[in-house]
Amino acid sequence: MVKKNSGKEEGKDRQSETQQTVKEGDKSNNIEKKAEEGIDVDTYEELAEAESTGKDKKGKKQQESDKSEKKEEDAEVILAELQDKYLRLSAEFDNYRKRTLKERIELTKSAGENILLNLLPVMDDFDRAISLMETTSDCKAMKEGIELIYGKMKDFLKQNGIKEIDALDKDFDTDLHEAVTKIPAAEKKKKGKVVDVIQKGYYLNDKIIRYSKVVVGE
Repeated sequence: MVKKNSGKEEGKDRQSETQQTVKEGDKSNNIEKKAEEGIDVDTYEELAEAESTGKDKKGKKQQESDKSEKKEEDAEVILAELQDKYLRLSAEFDNYRKRTLKERIELTKSAGENILLNLLPVMDDFDRAISLMETTSDCKAMKEGIELIYGKMKDFLKQNGIKEIDALDKDFDTDLHEAVTKIPAAEKKKKGKVVDVIQKGYYLNDKIIRYSKVVVGE
């Protein structure tokens, strides 16, 4: 087996040497022919080498051109995919924005509806108090009825996050109070303090929705 393989390898080497000899012989014949035609051998060899190099460069340029075209085609495919994804995401976001806006509007409407619905019992109490005022002369009962309605109203406001700003006898604070006027303080300790509240102020949770209108001692 070893001898057979060695023989094959020797045969291949001989064939390669023969092909190389033939090529060199062709080249030598071409050189001799060109010499007979009066063409300088060195010049011929330079031209032959330049032609061979030119072919190699042309082949490389063609390969590079093919690669460049392939890259451009791949880039166009990727760009088309990205544009499609962008359009889809844009459409989805637009639908989401419209849906959330609609839900927010509906939520605002329903929240206002709930507040008004909870106010109706207070209105019912006012209706009963007005009817009682027309048929009774008992001032104490009237006072108790009005205080009851007032307490119910305060509880309703408290449940909805509305809280009264404590102002009377407090130091005047421009972040909480709005001075309507100033009057001489009856006592020295009343200077710079709120001596009277013209209109109550209120918080909605931690936000001031109305400042207290007050009178300040000086």
